[in-house]
Amino acid sequence: MSDSIIRLAPGDRLEMKKPHPCGGKIFSVIRAGSDVHVLCEACGHHILLSRIKLEKGIRRKLGTGEDPSARS
Repeated sequence: MSDSIIRLAPGDRLEMKKPHPCGGKIFSVIRAGSDVHVLCEACGHHILLSRIKLEKGIRRKLGTGEDPSARS
């Protein structure tokens, strides 16, 4: 078992193993620390999870949600 910490930053998009009750599986990271604040992209519900619980539920990291052309 790997003890490495997954690097998360605000704007990262995550696909989870289990869906949110609304049916969405894609979440955006709002804040990362020992607890991680994520946003369901399907319904907009904010969820605060411990990092350990969140990391166990991640299927894959989809990358960042930032659009490089949107910067001013």
